[in-house]
Amino acid sequence: MSNSRIIAITGCSRGLGRALTDAFIEAGHSVAGCARSPEQVQELARNHPSGHYFKVADISDDASVAAWTEGLLATVGVPDLVINNAAMTNQPATLWNVPTDEFMQVVNINIVGVHRVIRHLLPPMIAQGRGVVVNLSSGWGRSVAPEVAPYCTSKWAIEGLSQALAQELPSGLAAVALSPGVIDTSMLREVWGAQAGHYKTPAEWVVQAAPYILGLNASHNGQSLTTPG
Repeated sequence: MSNSRIIAITGCSRGLGRALTDAFIEAGHSVAGCARSPEQVQELARNHPSGHYFKVADISDDASVAAWTEGLLATVGVPDLVINNAAMTNQPATLWNVPTDEFMQVVNINIVGVHRVIRHLLPPMIAQGRGVVVNLSSGWGRSVAPEVAPYCTSKWAIEGLSQALAQELPSGLAAVALSPGVIDTSMLREVWGAQAGHYKTPAEWVVQAAPYILGLNASHNGQSLTTPG
C-alpha cells in the first residue's frame, strides 16, 4: 500500500503490543517487533516471514537492543513510528516492602529500556527528517495509587522524558507520551486481579487505538495524550 509505514514496537508478544502488532500488519504496514518470549516471537516471525522483522530482545540489556535495532534497520529500514511499549510492574506492596532489586528492574525496563531504544533508533530517524516516537505512559504516570509506587515512578518519568525529548527534536519529528487508559492486560491483573475484567481487552482497545496512533505526527510533539475510548 502506498501509505505503508515502518513501525518498530517493543513488547510485541502479548497485551497491547501484540494487539497493535496484529492491527498494523493487517492494515498493511511493516512491523519490526521485539519481546523476551522466544515462542511468541518465533510465531510472529513464522506467520509474517516477509516485509516484517521479529527478534527476541531484552530491553534491559543494551547489547540485545543494539542487535534488534541493527537488524530492523537492515531488514525493513528506518522506522516512521517507534512505540516504546514494553514494561513491567512491581508485585503490589507498600514502597518500604519493595525489594531494591525489584525496584531497579522496573526502572531498568520501563525507563532505561526506553532510552536504549531511542538512542539506537532516533539518529537514523533524524537523518531521514521525519518520525514519531510514542512512549507508552499510564494513568499512573499522571496520578498515583498505593502499592505500585515503582511503576508510578517509572511512568511519571516517561512523561518527563518525553517532554524533554520533544524540546530536543528537530523539525519534522515528534515525541509523545501516550496513556492507553485502563485495559484488561495480564499486567493489570497482577495488580487488580479479576477486577481488571471490567475493562476493555486489548483486542477491543486496539480498534480505536491503532488508527489514533497512526494519526500522530509532528504537530503532536511534546503532548501527553490518551487513546480514545
